[in-house]
Amino acid sequence: MNPLMIVTVVGAFTLLSSVKIIQQGEEALVATFGRYKRKLQPGLNFITPVVDSIVCRRSIKEQVLDIPPQECITRDNVLVTVDAVVYWRIVDMVKAHYKVENLVEAMTNLVRTQIRNEIGNLELDQTFTARAKVNEVLLRDLDEATDPWGVKVTRVELRDILPTRAVQDSMELQMTAERKKRAAILTSEGERESAINIARGKADAQLLEAEANKKATILAAEAQQQSRILRAEAERQERILQSKGTAEAIRILQEASNNTISAESALQYILALNYMQMATTIGSSSSSKVIFLDPKAIPAALEGIKSILTPETNMEL
Repeated sequence: MNPLMIVTVVGAFTLLSSVKIIQQGEEALVATFGRYKRKLQPGLNFITPVVDSIVCRRSIKEQVLDIPPQECITRDNVLVTVDAVVYWRIVDMVKAHYKVENLVEAMTNLVRTQIRNEIGNLELDQTFTARAKVNEVLLRDLDEATDPWGVKVTRVELRDILPTRAVQDSMELQMTAERKKRAAILTSEGERESAINIARGKADAQLLEAEANKKATILAAEAQQQSRILRAEAERQERILQSKGTAEAIRILQEASNNTISAESALQYILALNYMQMATTIGSSSSSKVIFLDPKAIPAALEGIKSILTPETNMEL
């Protein structure tokens, strides 16, 4: 092999070794004799062969860090197992390479420490209800802690918080007792509401019955009052008619006697006839009877009758 061919081969090898292609979503760091020189962007890049070298080539896309389960102790001394997932990305490749030796391991230990601290500040019941708050606190603390490493933590999620089996059994018993308690409370409240509704219904029924009785009593009283008024009116009309009939009879008797008798004598005659009619009616009854009559009134009545009747009639008497 001639020297020209050797030079050509060496030149081609040197040219190829100086060409570096960086993929989209990646960055690379170039160092000269071990000293940081510059950062290569995605695309076609050239470096000085032998003198320059790529010391770091990593992705700047968002990545997922799976935190393995670890045991933590809550504030009320309950042992729980917690695991999490962290979403992060590199924003400064220089810091990520030169500020920390092993970035993934350092972040894993940091996340586990922060999780233990946060779980230790909570009681067992709070770990289930305050998960979103714990995630926010972890995100803020981890983002601040990893900023010197050129890392941006975008999201932190606690996946599982599992107490021991004994604690789970105790929690199930507690939940069962709580459900029974709530059921008993709801049952008693339902019975109380039912009793109240029944009492209200009875009270309303009594009020309605009393109101109905009141109205019925008022209507009955009004009916009796109206009946008495009508009866009194009928009696008044009857008395008026009787008075008119008596007056008409007296007038006829006076006309028959050519006004030779007084109204008093005519009235006595009418009363005597009424007595006789009443005695006849009573005497026609089959039951025993007793008639009380003033003897003194009979002669006076007969005298009145004689003064009224014609001579032929007097002869008959």
